[in-house]
Amino acid sequence: MPQLLVRNLHEEVVESLKHRAKANHRSLQAEVALILENAAKVQPTGFWKNSARIREQLAKSERDFSDSAQLLREDRDQ
Repeated sequence: MPQLLVRNLHEEVVESLKHRAKANHRSLQAEVALILENAAKVQPTGFWKNSARIREQLAKSERDFSDSAQLLREDRDQ
């Protein structure tokens, strides 16, 4: 299996990872490997494509979406 070496990490980052590993009953190496595996699964392009599709659908809809900040201000003033 390939290996990865990460240099020049801040001490706070390493300590945080150690605490996280201990809390999850894993070795530091296993915790970092899991974090990297989960990060590699995320496909931001899929997120943006999905967001664009939803925006297009909302633009085509006849619904009126009011400004939530304005609604909160009006509610607060009552």
